[in-house]
Amino acid sequence: MLPVVFLMGATRLAAQQPVTRQDAERSALSAGTRVALARADTAAALARLLTARTLPNPTLSASASKATPQKHVTLELPILDALYTRGPRVGQASAAARAARLLYASERLAALVEVDTTYTKALAANARFRLSRQTARDADSLRKMAVARRDAGDASDLDVDLATVTAGQQTNVATNDSLAYMSALLTVQTLMGLRADSVSITLADSLVLQPLDTVVVRRLIDSSTMVVGIPVPAAGSLITAQGDTGAARIAQTPAVLAAEASLVAADQAVALQRRSAFQLPALSVGVEWGDPSGSEPGLLPLIGIVVPLPLFNRNQGPIAEARAERERARVQVTAARLEARQRLIEAVREREQLIAKVARDRDLVVRAQRVADRSLTAYREGASALPAVLEARRTAREVLQQYIDDLAALQTVNTELRALTQSITVP
Repeated sequence: MLPVVFLMGATRLAAQQPVTRQDAERSALSAGTRVALARADTAAALARLLTARTLPNPTLSASASKATPQKHVTLELPILDALYTRGPRVGQASAAARAARLLYASERLAALVEVDTTYTKALAANARFRLSRQTARDADSLRKMAVARRDAGDASDLDVDLATVTAGQQTNVATNDSLAYMSALLTVQTLMGLRADSVSITLADSLVLQPLDTVVVRRLIDSSTMVVGIPVPAAGSLITAQGDTGAARIAQTPAVLAAEASLVAADQAVALQRRSAFQLPALSVGVEWGDPSGSEPGLLPLIGIVVPLPLFNRNQGPIAEARAERERARVQVTAARLEARQRLIEAVREREQLIAKVARDRDLVVRAQRVADRSLTAYREGASALPAVLEARRTAREVLQQYIDDLAALQTVNTELRALTQSITVP
């Protein structure tokens, strides 16, 4: 038991800050790296939109020659070209900025789902560790009981050896579960944007499913109460998720909307590259002066046009590249819709199965614990052998571990379903 006590002692000394699920979500949105990267990408897209809306600067040219007039000043205004290509360029940048905003919303939602599910896994790891620690203590008590019975002549050395081996195994399991719990806490800290070189938080919430609209089960684990609820399917919620309403919600999810906005930007990019193949002339105005002979006094106006000649290329490469990007964006839209639809159907069916499993696990936990308690009582009274007690306790532990895992999986699926069916306002 020393390794387990040492690990948890270190954890409790370092874990000074209680963190609820809502606290973890707020910290992940404000200080998490995932949202910060999406925020930076959005800022860059908005900056590119600002660049696309600007007009090109004029070019001022000054020269001198021996021929009359000797001095020349020319101002070149590429306004015609800007008016011809500005529309598609701004349209592409605007669609890209909209896609970036939608991706930012998608990343925020994904960050919430990630920290929520990680928090749930950490709660499950905590429950498993508390269970394994209590099991290790019970196994050590059973070993002491076997030693006492052997010394009294009611048991053999074989029982003592068997109980000692079981106690050692349970201590190792508790140590592994302690490490897994600490690792889960460090992962939550990382998602919250906190340093993960040591454990600095503790979980303030319990492994509880919302809403608590069914039976509430209270199970005593390590002198503390774990409250778990088993929700039933809401009337019509699972049906609409598989029908037209679910498909409509999928079409409004941030990931799908972002893919559609990227497709619009790709269409605008193709139009821009096509127009860039034949650019319109630029206007050139200026003055000349400096006739030594005096036959042309004053300033001589100059006006002309600058005509780009598409002799060597007609922008075929950028056009082909833009078309390929548009095709890729079209495939991404289809993939986003199909993946969201597939995951929604899978999550709905998985939720139905997990609800049934949790209800069945709840009954099995009660029965398995009853068998374990009766087996231990029979062993104390000399009416049962030690292997039967160990097997009953192992079964009870495995059933309760499965119960914890199914509860965590059900809460994770509920979180994912909310994310898959959550629509947003299109910016």
